[in-house]
Amino acid sequence: MTAKYWPDEYLQKQCSAEQAMKRLKSGQRVFVGSSCGEPQHLVNILVNKAPHLSDLEVVRLMSLQNSPLTRLATQGNFEQFSIRSIYQGSASAKHMEANRPFITPMNLSAVPNLFKKRYLPINAALVQASPPDDFGWMSLGISVDVGPAAIQSADLVIVQVNEQMPRVLGHSFIHVNDVDLVVEKDEPLLTIEQLPEFESAHRIARLVANVIEDGSTFQLGLGATPKAILLALSEKNDLGVHTQFVIDGIMDLVSMGVITNKYKGVNDGKIVATNAVGSPYLYEFVHDNPSIEFYPSDYVNNPGIIGQHNKMVSINMVMEMDLSGQAAVDALPHNYFAGVSSMLDFMRGSSACPNGKSILLIPSTSVDGSISRIVPEIKSGGVVVPRTDVSYVVSEYGAVNLFGKNLQERATAMISLAHPDYRNELFERAKDLGLMTRSRQLSESLRSVYPAGLEEIRKIEGQSVTFRPAKPVDDRRIQEHFYNLDKQDVVARFFYEKTRFLRDDVKSIIETDYVRNLTLVALTGEFGFGSVIGIGAYMLEPQKNMAEVAFSVSKQWQGKGIAETMIHKLAEAARENEIDGLVAYTEPGNRGMIRLFEKLPYKMHKNRDEDIIVLSSRFDEPVEAHDAPTNANSKK
Repeated sequence: MTAKYWPDEYLQKQCSAEQAMKRLKSGQRVFVGSSCGEPQHLVNILVNKAPHLSDLEVVRLMSLQNSPLTRLATQGNFEQFSIRSIYQGSASAKHMEANRPFITPMNLSAVPNLFKKRYLPINAALVQASPPDDFGWMSLGISVDVGPAAIQSADLVIVQVNEQMPRVLGHSFIHVNDVDLVVEKDEPLLTIEQLPEFESAHRIARLVANVIEDGSTFQLGLGATPKAILLALSEKNDLGVHTQFVIDGIMDLVSMGVITNKYKGVNDGKIVATNAVGSPYLYEFVHDNPSIEFYPSDYVNNPGIIGQHNKMVSINMVMEMDLSGQAAVDALPHNYFAGVSSMLDFMRGSSACPNGKSILLIPSTSVDGSISRIVPEIKSGGVVVPRTDVSYVVSEYGAVNLFGKNLQERATAMISLAHPDYRNELFERAKDLGLMTRSRQLSESLRSVYPAGLEEIRKIEGQSVTFRPAKPVDDRRIQEHFYNLDKQDVVARFFYEKTRFLRDDVKSIIETDYVRNLTLVALTGEFGFGSVIGIGAYMLEPQKNMAEVAFSVSKQWQGKGIAETMIHKLAEAARENEIDGLVAYTEPGNRGMIRLFEKLPYKMHKNRDEDIIVLSSRFDEPVEAHDAPTNANSKK
């Protein structure tokens, strides 16, 4: 066989888009390159040719609103075309209703085999690529995903060669000898506009950042909240990226030195993705960048590959969740991407990874607050994420881990993430649906707003200790903490040798409103499963406007600053809640409590009341600066 000289092949294959489209015939199936890599010129000519064709099926991933193919899909005229969209949402959104019959729900990792095994034969593939290099290789640039599989299996491959397409490294190349027709057309690539901001995004982002450790590798879906999360990650170190989409925020974190990809465990030193969507600056950033490699979806989205990374974290936004933990997803009017088709791949891969985390983000309400995004049941048929795959869930009102939780615990957790205006109704519906026992009462903490600003993670003797306000889902762990205390610590806490800690007995500690009464817990271990090693609480004495404090710390953690950290946090919260000061009633021999009050930056008063010592500190009586003790709430 005579070897082909690629420059000659290139010249012979050149033609106009009109000539290329004449090769298409009625009844064929045509793949069109996805997202911002959509070959706009070819698609525009294809649309113009529509009156001369019938029963043409176009296969695509969900794409941008302003792309030629999306405009065709939303016209609702399918006499000549049907558009098969690989997508997992419910398609209940108004802008997708007309195309609903042709939606194909699949995980993106499985799509390449759909083409390569000819389960869905592709007659023609329309893709966009960079100009050939000196060896005849063209890069699919910012849109790789399922393109290589479509090209490999298509009977006819038509490439729009665009000077403005970046040359992206990795497994993104096709050779001139492997294509049939070349259409040269330079035009600006599709870009994504700035996504709308919403008020809760940055509060969600701060909570997510709290559970992402230095050295983690992450995947980030698209949306307004992920943009805020990238900003919140700016103080992290040595993060890695293995994701479907590279966006502008990732570029920014690279320039800040936050993303180094040093400790990924797979493809160390490289950002790995299948697509880039964003601004022209992002496309310049990925061009010939040796630290970025794009691979097809059957590699990037493969849960087996994802699970090999160190501390893999998947972060995705959902549109609706019910009280059992099911999640529904839909494309937004400003954001038609196929991200939901990759969601389960990344969730399952991250969950299989040692120290991995799968996080779902959900704003508690619609933008105008008129609809709760947390509902009793999902009835739309749009469940994308089964309840069995859900673990971490974050709204602007807190973060919970549903993994391993029973239905009552799940319902309680989800209600705590809902907007306070909807919690009463959700609580009653949970009981009607049998998700909670009838005897369960709506606690004050489920009516109140969780003070996320009090959360902090500290390293104590090499272990991570999380300090945060108690949540309704902590009830069992708080009971276990008291059962495991030494007898003398129980007496110091309750003033008698208490042996039973029924839920009603510790109700005042578990059920707080975060203002008049507040309980802080110190935990070690996995988020959602950690052990309570310390408790600090205050309860308001309304007549004096003073908050009574009490503490308990597990024996092995005593003397390590647990209670000291909590008393400073309690003082901070009490001041913000317009309480005048702290007070404690304790035995004269309780030197530990006395030392705690001595460490506060306020004058301590000590009075004796029969066999009890009364300690108090008022916030309007600060000690002089030169006498002030070291603040235990400062960073260690």
